[in-house]
Amino acid sequence: MSENEQAITKLIEQSPHQHIKFAIPDIDGVLRGKMIHKGKFLKGLTQGLGFCDVIFGWDMNDACYNNTTYTGWHSGYPDAFARLDLNTFRTIPWDGHVPFFLGDFSQDANASQLCPRTLLLKTQARCLAMGFSPQFACEYEWFNFKESPQSLADKQYVQLQPLTPGMFGYSLLRLSLHQDYFNAIFKQLEAFGIPLEGLHTETGNGVMEGAILHDTAVNAADKAILFKQSVKEIAYRHQVMASFMAKWNAALPGCGGHIHQSLWDIPQTQNLFYQPEQGGMSDLMKHYLAGQLYCLPHILPMLAPTINSYKRLAGGDWAPATLTWGVENRTTAFRIIHHTPNTTRIEGRTSGADANPYLAVAAYLAAGLYGIEHQLPLISAPVQGNGYTDTNAPKLAQNLLTALQIMEQSEIANTLFGETFVSHFTQTRAWEWRQYERQVSDWELKRYLEII
Repeated sequence: MSENEQAITKLIEQSPHQHIKFAIPDIDGVLRGKMIHKGKFLKGLTQGLGFCDVIFGWDMNDACYNNTTYTGWHSGYPDAFARLDLNTFRTIPWDGHVPFFLGDFSQDANASQLCPRTLLLKTQARCLAMGFSPQFACEYEWFNFKESPQSLADKQYVQLQPLTPGMFGYSLLRLSLHQDYFNAIFKQLEAFGIPLEGLHTETGNGVMEGAILHDTAVNAADKAILFKQSVKEIAYRHQVMASFMAKWNAALPGCGGHIHQSLWDIPQTQNLFYQPEQGGMSDLMKHYLAGQLYCLPHILPMLAPTINSYKRLAGGDWAPATLTWGVENRTTAFRIIHHTPNTTRIEGRTSGADANPYLAVAAYLAAGLYGIEHQLPLISAPVQGNGYTDTNAPKLAQNLLTALQIMEQSEIANTLFGETFVSHFTQTRAWEWRQYERQVSDWELKRYLEII
């Protein structure tokens, strides 16, 4: 153990709390966790903690896959070896400051090949070995409703009541309407080790955006997944339900999960994306961006993982539909920001709020490194003006089925993430498509039931 890990262990030993909470992200980015006695936690640091491998064998609604091979009824769903990362230690301000940790399966030979956090740890390690420190920051849009889990179930998920009415983007007026809730988000996230750069209303009924301060890639993803979990928990305490669904209403903008990226030197003193004599963009930044543009079709399901994701990527909705980039252009897939040396970065705008942050960050980072390793040239020109009207740009897949088929057959995806992960992940997306295909929607009933 490092000195920091030893100090954290001692804190837990001396803590008045007799239990701790921990969680591990599944494929969908849902945190699966437990509350355990601190004695079990301390033993687990040396003896290991068992955690049922079903978290990679079922979907977000706990329906067991029947099209994957890693685990299932055929294996009996055994425990996998879970590792708790002591460096993720924090206490939960809205839960009596109970100790909390994130974990992964990086020390389990089989589960590590599927574990989203482990995938990002490996990708970050490769980046560091190349001499770059990856700096990432996630920002999320989400809708708030005057609902509870029970009221949603009673309503069968229709006729939801937004927290506030009307289109009030960047509105201090709307922030003041539920200031106890919004102040709690800002203050309690800070106390939970997730400092926000900003919090504001967006365009839509009851929609907000929170921007998390940048950090190294893994830390940024940790903060992102805890941001989503924390906002939901804090919302419950204010009789609010928070949703990070990509597109809940066809008449309203969707929820982006934009990811800001830059590469620094290892001491983190110099932003390697900035070069003043080239208009602010270094050759390294151009290769990184070229890699992202080249790889985006092959990694799209990691950024847009659900059926609903593609309702947001239709174009003209503050989300991209094509392989485009531009300087300070929010209509493109990648937005370049290079006002100052320290703030020069790439904003990936394809990823939605519904994406697993570990997979989204890993996808963007691996694609950028691919461009650097292969010295890919930045062929396409930056989009000037409305990127949605650029008919010459290649289009992104318009549904999950097409996107997953491209990924599962992609040599690039297999090279970046390994055949085992790609096979399992695309099988889980195929499962998601199958669940969708079997449903009869309200649209179909209204359109066909009487007239046809």
